[in-house]
Amino acid sequence: MSNFHASAEHDSVRVDEGRYLRGQLRNGNGDLVDAEINLNDVLGNDNGYFTWGGQGFADSAENVTFSFEGDGVPILRAELRDAEGNLQYRDINLSERIGNNDGGFYFECTSCLL
Repeated sequence: MSNFHASAEHDSVRVDEGRYLRGQLRNGNGDLVDAEINLNDVLGNDNGYFTWGGQGFADSAENVTFSFEGDGVPILRAELRDAEGNLQYRDINLSERIGNNDGGFYFECTSCLL
């Protein structure tokens, strides 16, 4: 598995409906193929902070955005509700745990309990 951003067609990668990471990734043959992962299945919200291996971050998130920053680092940003209901502005580097497995987005977290 490789970090998805290294093999992605950057102009095609986006977050739809505040939870679906979609775009075109290169497969093992070098062809671009459509890929999708529901980030709500692999990211949670723990008192206003993103958590890998959790679920349902989008259920308590507002203003979810995605962009490639700096040297192409894929960053997801959102305002997440904390325990008091306040919105906390947070970001997370998706390349930490989202990769490309033969043209498909893949979540890898050996320390996560899924």
